[in-house]
Amino acid sequence: MTVVSFPEARHIVEQQARQLAPPGVEAVDLLQAPGRVLAEPLVADRDFPPFARAVRDGYAVRSADLAVLPARLQVAGEIKAGAPPESFQGRICPGQAVEIMTGAPLPPGADSVVMVEYTSRDGDLLTVTRTTQPGENFVPQGAEARAGDRILAGGARIQEAVVALAASVGKTSLRVYRQPEVAIVATGDELVEIGGQPGPNEIRNSNSYSLAVQVASAGACPLILPVARDEASQLRALILRGLASDLLLLTGGVSLGKYDLVEQVLEELKAEFFFTGALIQPGKPVVFGKCDAPPPALDTGMSALPAGAPPPQQATSGLAGDPSGSSRFFFGLPGNPLSTMVTFDLFVRPMLDAMSGAGPRPLVFVQARLKSETRVKSGLTRFLPAVLGGEFEQAEVEPIRWQGSGDVGAGARANCYLVVPPDRECLTAGEPVSILLKI
Repeated sequence: MTVVSFPEARHIVEQQARQLAPPGVEAVDLLQAPGRVLAEPLVADRDFPPFARAVRDGYAVRSADLAVLPARLQVAGEIKAGAPPESFQGRICPGQAVEIMTGAPLPPGADSVVMVEYTSRDGDLLTVTRTTQPGENFVPQGAEARAGDRILAGGARIQEAVVALAASVGKTSLRVYRQPEVAIVATGDELVEIGGQPGPNEIRNSNSYSLAVQVASAGACPLILPVARDEASQLRALILRGLASDLLLLTGGVSLGKYDLVEQVLEELKAEFFFTGALIQPGKPVVFGKCDAPPPALDTGMSALPAGAPPPQQATSGLAGDPSGSSRFFFGLPGNPLSTMVTFDLFVRPMLDAMSGAGPRPLVFVQARLKSETRVKSGLTRFLPAVLGGEFEQAEVEPIRWQGSGDVGAGARANCYLVVPPDRECLTAGEPVSILLKI
């Protein structure tokens, strides 16, 4: 067994993820792009802004005319956002002002905008009670970007701001990286499907569904395969089917019990293991490695597939530097639901970022004050279900009472995880602590 610290396990995954070749590219409509990864740069098709743009309602003025207050100016016209160029012709002359709305072009001769709050008006006579500086309350033409400038590089995860940027440069569709397919195999004789009635010693298969949601939230396509029973030939057949996808996630069967067969079957398939445990709670038995997926003709376990399971397929893409195109990463996640969810966020998500074209992002913890004292045993990095509350800058976190990593209810009530370093046994109330937000 190769059990490593939490930082070491995370870095191993990130290192492997960085070696992946870029995925394929396809074009999608703009409103189908959110959650995908941009595969092309966004380029300004004109200056941004295309004119000197007012950012306040008020009056366009010459700042020199406001040297002595109160200043009295003659209102020479009005410009609203979207007004045609002929709405105000000529230049602002000394002693003049032009009423202007947010988003409207600054007229020639003006060098600032005085906000309407600092003015009063009697007909065309304007009284101003505050000075301005040149450049105040407007954005010069081209200040954000010049025509032809690259305004966003490829590799960005597409969200509302990226969509807005693409729309502003006239993009009705975007080139994005292909979404990876992630096969999900839950293991265990105790599992029944969620529509079934569990027996006295059975539970419903929740892990496949929670993982499918996490996979989709990471921008990938989940493929739920049938439950693998605690029998080597059927597990082998499902693993081979899962290895035809871009990534294989197994849940359960990775501990040291008599019927925990995942590592045994993977070893028989000549898998390479990068680690077989991490010093964390929940999730210590997590496994990470890669394995060659044999072509279907070499699969002697096909007859062991459950009824209705899709057959293995020839691999279509592989790891960087793998000319056979058949090597696939896999994760063996613990079977307890909270362990499954936590280990996905800690280890699977950076791999999916890379497989989606974004590259692995660093794991960022945020700070909050601990509401009540928390005691644990030292030796493991712990991710305890917790609730982040408070208001504005007064954030505070409170651990949830839980009954271990099988407590699905605690996971549903939590909106974050309290992170306890391995060398701490007691966190005191009021001290700043690290938390991992649930994504």
